[in-house]
Amino acid sequence: MFQSQGLRAAIVDLDGTMIDTVGDFEAALALALADVGYPPVLRAFISRTVGKGSEYLLARTLEKVGAPADLYEATWSRYQHHYEAINGSCSAVFPGVTEGLQAMQAMGLKLACLTNKPAAFARPLLAQKGLAGFFDIVFGGDAFEHKKPHPMPLLKTCEALGALPAHTLMVGDSSNDAQAARAAGCPVVLVSYGYNHGLPASSASPDAVVDRLDDLAALLARR
Repeated sequence: MFQSQGLRAAIVDLDGTMIDTVGDFEAALALALADVGYPPVLRAFISRTVGKGSEYLLARTLEKVGAPADLYEATWSRYQHHYEAINGSCSAVFPGVTEGLQAMQAMGLKLACLTNKPAAFARPLLAQKGLAGFFDIVFGGDAFEHKKPHPMPLLKTCEALGALPAHTLMVGDSSNDAQAARAAGCPVVLVSYGYNHGLPASSASPDAVVDRLDDLAALLARR
């Protein structure tokens, strides 16, 4: 049973939790692959593969299309170029996200966005979608030595928020978020609609699963 007593802050994931960004990944990857002479990958493959950082996504994509490993650097450069231009144009905020963030903010929780997406893409995306103002802190996947599911990003974010891990809720969509939260000592709630490598969110054993981010309000009201 989810226990919300004592919460002082919340860390919220970006891709698959707040914003449906698969369209951005799909478009940028297709253009990058075309630049180096390979066909695009299916959207379903991207949905199963995102979440561990752009480097991981591109490496797995090149494997999928049978490209040699030494093509990585050239493709990475093209991918970064295309993603910067596309960022946000093929994505949308999930229903209930704005209301959920408003509810957490109204309850006095300090909010941080922690994503494996590079900060140079994360910050403009949040601003473009009208979500940047909710967050005291935004950390991208390039902020620390490790990315989620390693606990370091969560521990560093808790420190920046001035809140103990036990008093900081992790809100995400995948096992990456759940594993990082468990290792860091944070409670964790997952949304049911995100990118959990093709598995249901419940398979990651979070404290709770919600169908919309604004459903969190009822859980947090029990504090």
